[in-house]
Amino acid sequence: MSRTHLTRDTTRPERPASGASRFVRLAAWSDRHRWWALALWVALLVAVTGTAQAVGPAYHDDISLPGTESQQVVDVLQAHAPREAGATVQVVFRDPSGLSATGTRDRIAAIAAAVRGLEHVVDVTDPTGPGAVSTDGRTALATVQLDAPAAEVPPAAIARIIDVARATGGDGLQVELGGDTVRAVEGGGGPAEGVGLLVALAILVMMFGSLLAAGLPLVTATLAVSTSVGVIALLSNVLILPGYASSLMVLVGLGVGIDYALLVFSRFRTEILAGASRSAAVATALNTAGRSVLVAGLTVMVALGGLVMLGLASLQGVALGVALTVVVTMAASLTLLPSLLSILGARLERTIRRRAQGRDTSGRRWRAWTVVVTRLRLPAVLVGTGLLVALALPAATMRLGIADAGTDPVGTTSRAAYDLVAAGFGPGYNGPLVVLESGGRSTAVVDALSTTPGVSRVLPTQPITDGSGALTVVIPATAPQDTATADLVSRLRSEVLPPIEASTGHDLLVGGTPAAVADFSAAVASRFPLFVGTVIGLSSLLLLVVFRSLTIPVKAAILNVLSIGASLGVVTLVFQNGMFGLAPGPVEAYVPVMIFAIVFGLSMDYEVFLVSRMHEEWRLSQDAERSVAEGMARTGGVITAAAAVMVAVFASFLLSADRMLQQFGLGLAVAVLLDALVIRCLLVPSVMSLLGERAWWLPRWLRRRLPVVAVEPAQDSPKAVRP
Repeated sequence: MSRTHLTRDTTRPERPASGASRFVRLAAWSDRHRWWALALWVALLVAVTGTAQAVGPAYHDDISLPGTESQQVVDVLQAHAPREAGATVQVVFRDPSGLSATGTRDRIAAIAAAVRGLEHVVDVTDPTGPGAVSTDGRTALATVQLDAPAAEVPPAAIARIIDVARATGGDGLQVELGGDTVRAVEGGGGPAEGVGLLVALAILVMMFGSLLAAGLPLVTATLAVSTSVGVIALLSNVLILPGYASSLMVLVGLGVGIDYALLVFSRFRTEILAGASRSAAVATALNTAGRSVLVAGLTVMVALGGLVMLGLASLQGVALGVALTVVVTMAASLTLLPSLLSILGARLERTIRRRAQGRDTSGRRWRAWTVVVTRLRLPAVLVGTGLLVALALPAATMRLGIADAGTDPVGTTSRAAYDLVAAGFGPGYNGPLVVLESGGRSTAVVDALSTTPGVSRVLPTQPITDGSGALTVVIPATAPQDTATADLVSRLRSEVLPPIEASTGHDLLVGGTPAAVADFSAAVASRFPLFVGTVIGLSSLLLLVVFRSLTIPVKAAILNVLSIGASLGVVTLVFQNGMFGLAPGPVEAYVPVMIFAIVFGLSMDYEVFLVSRMHEEWRLSQDAERSVAEGMARTGGVITAAAAVMVAVFASFLLSADRMLQQFGLGLAVAVLLDALVIRCLLVPSVMSLLGERAWWLPRWLRRRLPVVAVEPAQDSPKAVRP
C-alpha cells in the first residue's frame, strides 16, 4: 500500500474543468468551502428551531370532507347552533358500591361544578340526571361541551380539564375522561426515535468497523431531520397538518436521510479503496451515487405528489411535509456530507483501508449469489412472486377506518373511560350518531329510528338553538369501529330516512363520528385507484427518461406494487385481525395511501442505485449477464446494509403509543425488508437475467424524442476533481 494514500491532502482543491458535471462542481465547492458549508447547516438548524419554538406549532387533525353528509351536519351546526358544534369531553364516574350515597353524589357534583368553571367550557351536563346513570347505578356520565371544535381548543385547556376532574377521585370513586380531544392530549412520543437511531448506529458500526464512519450518515440525517421538523412546525400554522405529522417526518426523514448518506458514503469508500485521492473520491461519489440520490428523491416527491389526487386537505399537508423532509435530507447528503468527508478525510481513509484488509471488498460473494440466482432464474421468479402474493392476500379484506379509544393502550384514561361507558351503557354510547332535521321537527323521525335494527336507543329530539331544525341522537347497538355500525349509517341514509324526507319535505342528514369516519374511509377507498395509477404513471415516466428503457419502469412498477401489497397484507393480519395479541380494529384510513406513496418512492432508491450500476456496466460491456452480476456485486452489500438501517428505524416505531404510527412503522419496515431481500436479491437479478438485452430496449423513434437525463456519468467525462 502506498503511504501517499495515508497522508493529509495539503494542496488546495482546484476548481473543476469547465466541462465537468454539476455534481463534480458541487463536490469541489463543498471541498473548498467545507467549514462554511457545515456552519451554514448548523446556522440554519439553529434559526429554524429557534423560530419554531418562538412561534409554536399548531397541529390539528382534520378528517373533514366538503360535500359529504357528515360534514354538512357539522357545517349546519356551526352556522345555526355554534354551541352544539363545539368539541365535547366525556367524564365518566364509577363506584362499584353505587353512586347513590349522599357523599358520592356531592363529590360528583363538585367535580362537575369545578370543570364547568374552566376556560373553554360552555356547559357540563348533570351526571346524576335522567339517562346519565347506568341501570346498575354504578356508572355516571357527564358531557363537557367546549366552545370550539377540537382543532381550535388548546391542548393545555384539555389537560387542565383532565387534571381538575381526576383530582378528587379515589376512595372508591373512579373518574376517567374520554373523547378525541383527550386522546390527542394523551398521545405522546415514546422511545421509538432513540431506539431506531441506536440500532442503526450498531448496524453501521458493524458494517464500517468505525464509530466515526458509522456516525457520518447518522449526523447528516439527524441534522437534516431536525431542520425539517422545525420547518414543519412553522408550516403547521398555515397548513392543515395532523398531530402525527412531526413523528411521521422523523420516521421517514431518518430512514431516507441515513439511506441517502449511506449510498454516497459507500461510493466514497469504494473509490478510496480503488486508490483515488480523497477529493477525487468525494467528486466521484457525488457524480455517481449523488445522481442516484437525486433521482430517488425526485421519485419520492413524485409519489407523494399523487396524494394531491385524493383531495384530502390533511393528507395534502402531510405529503408536502414529507416531500420537504426528503428535499432537506437530499440536500444534506449532497452538500453537508461531502463537506464532512473533506473535514474528516484523513481519519476516514485510514479507517477504511484498515477495515478493508482481509475483507471481501470486490463483491465476490454477491457475484457468486447472482450466478446461482440467474441459473435458477425461473424458479427464483416463481418463489419470490409466490411469497409476495401470499403475503398480499389478506390486504383484500382490509377494512379502513379511524381507531378510537377502544384500541388505546390499557392504562390511559381515554381507554378506561371507553371501557367504563361500554360496560355501563353499551358500546354504542362511545360513538353516537346524530340525525339533523332541517326545516321542522317530525315525530316520524324518532318512530322510524326506534324500530331500526342496530339501534340501541334514541334520545329525545332537541330543537336547534335558532329554531331552524332539530337534532336527534341515535345510540347504535354496536361499537364505533364495528362493521355493523358502518352498515347502520348506510342503512339510515339509503333506506330508513328517505321515505320520511319524501313525506315531510324536511332534509335529514346523518352525522356524528362514526358517520364521519365512514365518509372519510369511503372517500379514500374510492379515490385510491386514481392515486395508484397517477403515482405509477409518473414514476414510470421518470424511470423511462432516466434509463431509456421500456421494460425497466414496467418491472419496477410491478415489483413495487407486489412489495407494497405484501406489507399491507401484514398490517391487516397484525392490526385488523389482531395477531400477536393486539386489539383488533380497522386499518387507519391514512395508512395505505401514505405507505404506498412513501414506499413506492423509497423502493426507487434501491432500484435506481442497483439498476444504474447494471446500466453502467451494460454501457461498457454490452453483456447482459455480466451487467447483472457486476451490478449486484457492487451494490448488494450497500443495499442490504441500507435496508437494515431503514428497517431498524421504521420498526422502532412499533414502540410508539400511537396506533397509527405503529401501523406506519410495521408497514414501512416490512416493505423495505421484502424489497431488499426478496426483490433486490432474488427477483431483480432473475428477471433481468430472463430479459437479457431486452431489459434495455427502447424504440428508436422514442429514443430520439426522449431527453437525456443520465443517472450515471458519461464514460469519457472527468470522474473527479484533480487533487
